[in-house]
Amino acid sequence: MQASGRNAGLGLALVSAFAFGGSGVAAKPLIEAGLDPLHMVWLRVGGAALVLSPLAWRHRALLRRKPLLLAGFGIVAVAGVQAFYFASLSRIPVGVALLLEYLGPALLLGWIRFVQRKPVTRAAAAGAAVAVAGLACVVEVWAGLKLDALGVLLGLCAACCQAFYFIFADQGADGDDAPDPIGVIAYGMLIGALVMSVIARPWEIDWQVLGGQALMGDTPVPAPLLLGWVVLVATVFAYLTGVVSVRSLSPQVAAVVAFLEAVVATVFAWILLGEHLSTPQVIGGALVLGGAFIAQTARPAPTPPPGAEQLVPIPVDRQATTA
Repeated sequence: MQASGRNAGLGLALVSAFAFGGSGVAAKPLIEAGLDPLHMVWLRVGGAALVLSPLAWRHRALLRRKPLLLAGFGIVAVAGVQAFYFASLSRIPVGVALLLEYLGPALLLGWIRFVQRKPVTRAAAAGAAVAVAGLACVVEVWAGLKLDALGVLLGLCAACCQAFYFIFADQGADGDDAPDPIGVIAYGMLIGALVMSVIARPWEIDWQVLGGQALMGDTPVPAPLLLGWVVLVATVFAYLTGVVSVRSLSPQVAAVVAFLEAVVATVFAWILLGEHLSTPQVIGGALVLGGAFIAQTARPAPTPPPGAEQLVPIPVDRQATTA
């Protein structure tokens, strides 16, 4: 991969992480104003589907070419992550649920290594390990040690769905018939909105909440403005930049960079909502940044030649060695 393309992909991954990370700080005031969390998710996905519907029509040929990819992205990468995460929240602490969801990048490395039987660079694996440790500090996982088994299982399901987000985003990117990422996201949102309609029951939404104001810290903010941010920036823009970054980098590198979302969310909550950052959270944020930096230095691992043994050891990352 050329350095310019890799740098552009890394930049998009960082932008996507910041956009995704800003969703919570805008959604929380709406939830505290009386909006049900599942209704917030439905408004997020449904609003994005509405915005992207003209693009879905433009790429309608994808329905014939890649129906399974579109269904998988919508059901798993959009609705699945949201549904399982909020279900786990109902049984275990928020920090623990967030940590479990962000095990997705680590699960992705396992999928690449043992299911796809492709080598994984040491830089990507080390970066993921450092980032997981840092994330545990950011969410202060020790604050909830008495865990509900079903809640943990639901959190792991959210992690699996998140891992498949990166797999679906990269699906077919190297082939001659590569699907347009904009079309995949547009149909993913439409399908995700339909699935979430069954789960969230949007006909029960308290629409009066959206007509008033919500408090961001001590500052009243119009609810439509907050919802617009969640839909346009934290969903539409975040998914578009995220999927393109996966194709510009690689799923394993983009996934580790995505750990920054939790750090961004925590910092935004500190600045805009007045939520306190403890010393372990600051240290954890630095570890996540370090893990993302280590991972992005990884070069694509070579694919074993046909007929060679598939289960090969993880190769050493020789960045200073020329081919």
